[in-house]
Amino acid sequence: MTKELSYPKHKINVLLLEGVHKDAVKLFEEEGYNVTYQTSSMSEEELHEALERTQIIGIRSKTDMTKSVIDSAPNLLCIGAFCIGTNQIDLDAASKNGVAVFNAPYSNTRSVVELAIAEMVLLIRNLPDKIMAMHQGQWQKSAKYSHELRGKKLGILGYGNIGSQLSVLGEAMGLDVYYYDLEDKMPLGNATRTASMEELFKTVDIVSVHVDGRPSNKGIIGEEELSWLHDEAIFLNLARGKVVDTQALREAIDSKRILGAGIDVYPEEPKTNDEPFEDVMAGARNTILTPHIGGSTMEAQEHIGNFVPHKIMDFINTGNTSGSVNLPNLKLPGFEDSHRFLHIHANKPNIMATINNILARYDINIDGQYLQTNNTVGYVITDIDTDYNKKIIDELKNVEGTIRFRVLY
Repeated sequence: MTKELSYPKHKINVLLLEGVHKDAVKLFEEEGYNVTYQTSSMSEEELHEALERTQIIGIRSKTDMTKSVIDSAPNLLCIGAFCIGTNQIDLDAASKNGVAVFNAPYSNTRSVVELAIAEMVLLIRNLPDKIMAMHQGQWQKSAKYSHELRGKKLGILGYGNIGSQLSVLGEAMGLDVYYYDLEDKMPLGNATRTASMEELFKTVDIVSVHVDGRPSNKGIIGEEELSWLHDEAIFLNLARGKVVDTQALREAIDSKRILGAGIDVYPEEPKTNDEPFEDVMAGARNTILTPHIGGSTMEAQEHIGNFVPHKIMDFINTGNTSGSVNLPNLKLPGFEDSHRFLHIHANKPNIMATINNILARYDINIDGQYLQTNNTVGYVITDIDTDYNKKIIDELKNVEGTIRFRVLY
């Protein structure tokens, strides 16, 4: 087989945006790829131009991979989200174009949890106001509005990777932990599941939000939900900016309906560090504002910078999709003395039969074959002997419903 049937590594272009960890650059370059690196995100117009010649793109949270961007990038093979969330990526468009999306669902979990714990301690002691007063030359030695964290009730909205680990650390700090999740999640330690978000908010002293960015979560916390909190409650949002009505939150703080807040994410965020930050929460009393840095520790970024490239390179080199958030997950053993056909297709009847009929007509013996599907697409990997009629390639590419076809040798 001629080598043109597999992607030569020196022709694979990698675009890394938003200052992802330099370990990612090193790993891709060591693999033989061409890497372009920049610290800022790109606009949709810039992405249209850049992705004409790009096979792999690595982003964080500020780059929007819209349907328009993905549809206009015929050479794109992989999107790496160097973060937990993938709501900035149109996963449906990626699937329909055969583009594998990988993220880092665990790598920065500890960093976010530690920031949440730190902010709880600061806020329940009313320290943001006291710290600011000191900088202004005011000595405010008082126990007013200052409490211990121990013995308080922590409410976690969203009991996924971050929420569940916060549950463990919160309990270790002496907090009584309650949580609410749409799914029936097993509690860790002595945590208690509430029956509703309303019950959670009315029960606890501190609420920490850790839900994902799905459209149905937009605006789930507003004036009514905040009114369920008591007047010395603490509210934290280190999840997604659009899940909270920040105007309602500001009014709750200004009217002393709640004691304070810690916010790391915002409905609108600057694209680069050079742009000004403007938000209704700016200047609020006993409020901690941080620039979307929940997962921004050196340890977390290093872990992510190593994790995501390895997932992408495994997909490029072997076809494995283990850990992909949009394509069916397949993990296969290595292949020797054979060629590997990778066929991504629309999930509809008879495609598998058509593929195997083509293989049979060309008298090809299958060394191994693996199929997995989801609601949208199917993915089949077939290992065959290296000696075969090369005309089969065009036939497999032209199977009705084919999204993408690759050959590894």
